[in-house]
Amino acid sequence: MSGGQRVLLIDNEEGLCRMMEAVLKDSGYQVKSYTRSFEAVEDFEAETYDLVISDIKMPGMDGLEVLQKIRSKDQRVPVIMITAYATVETSIQALRKGAYDMLTKPFEPEELLYRVKNALNHTLLAEENQELKKELSDKFSFDNIIGASSGLKSVLETVKKVAVRDTSVLITGESGTGKELIAQAIHHNSPRRNQRFMAINCGALPESVLESELFGYKKGAFTGAGSDRKGILETADGGTLFLDEIGNLPMNVQKTLLRFLQEQEFMRIGDTKPIKVDVRVISATNADLQEEMDEGRYREDLFYRLNVVNIHLPPLRERTTDLPLLAAHFIRQQNKKFGTSVQGLTPEAMQLLCAYEWPGNIRQMENVVEACMTLESADLISLSVLSQFITVDATNQTTPAPTSSEDYAQALGEFETNYLINLLNATGGNVEEAARQASMNMATIYRKLKKYQIRKEDYLSQ
Repeated sequence: MSGGQRVLLIDNEEGLCRMMEAVLKDSGYQVKSYTRSFEAVEDFEAETYDLVISDIKMPGMDGLEVLQKIRSKDQRVPVIMITAYATVETSIQALRKGAYDMLTKPFEPEELLYRVKNALNHTLLAEENQELKKELSDKFSFDNIIGASSGLKSVLETVKKVAVRDTSVLITGESGTGKELIAQAIHHNSPRRNQRFMAINCGALPESVLESELFGYKKGAFTGAGSDRKGILETADGGTLFLDEIGNLPMNVQKTLLRFLQEQEFMRIGDTKPIKVDVRVISATNADLQEEMDEGRYREDLFYRLNVVNIHLPPLRERTTDLPLLAAHFIRQQNKKFGTSVQGLTPEAMQLLCAYEWPGNIRQMENVVEACMTLESADLISLSVLSQFITVDATNQTTPAPTSSEDYAQALGEFETNYLINLLNATGGNVEEAARQASMNMATIYRKLKKYQIRKEDYLSQ
């Protein structure tokens, strides 16, 4: 199916032009034909056509000149040249000037349709590739890592610096803090962005399987090895390898990985010939590798090879100013995914969200927001819905639980003061944006600023 794709046809032989037009229209293409090349070029506009077909030998303006003028107006559109005099020199000239294909007269209708379909498919694949690259670029841009806390800003400054240098990076942090997202951001903002990003979880596989997955194996290396197989390290050649849960590497795999990091070469299991690859290694762990080294379970030389630059991701409980931003981000994601229109959280629900310590960090918050939006029927996520998934135990908070109504009012005032200062600091003092993120109206925020005597210097000086 052509899907009504638009074809511009240029040929001074009126009979051939009519034949091609009929064949293409019968196959569902929209066709506009010209027998005068000057008129065709003058009427041509960028992005008007999906394909141009032009004869080479024409009076006045020949096909190569047509090709040059078409390409100057639209670099994207593919051009097929038709000729009865297909010499090597002519073909090279046409291809150098940007022609996609050459069609030699005489030709059958089937050959014309085949060449047209090939040219249009090539363009479609190129456009899809560009869209995919843009999607990846948007997804893993630094702007898409949500947060305005000082801890996260410090992390992103480091990420920007290490992305452009081929340095081994060790990302540390609790489970769910977004270590793989940071690794992907480093890769997609590095000179290796157009090569592969490969990831493997070192804690999810048994030792024997992990070794063969990383380094590959030769046929007959062990029972079941019926053919040669590349490992993930070889597959990532030219790109980036992300080793998650690096603290769980068995000792023999640590030794082999260390040799690779030192020599940039390794051997498949059962092989005697080393394989050299060019791979950047980024690793991550939520374990205390210093303790593992002290206990003799982790090689000190491997640790220093992996930990050339350390990026530590703070847990959510240390990023209180980011909590409303992250919640709003996940709500937007879910709205887009499921076509819903949840606006945010009620003030009471937002207070609970900010008071909770989020032991599962970002991953837990994303799951909780999704669960709340599944159950919530109103425009705002309510406290009653949110409290089904998270609760705050006053005995576990850093501040003592209030013992009287007076103590409670004081504790609430301290919380609201800190919350508003952090929120306004994160939005650069923009009250309208702060109100949107907190699901409050602006009048409420101004009233609370006055109530707690919060001044601009309190939140803009941080």
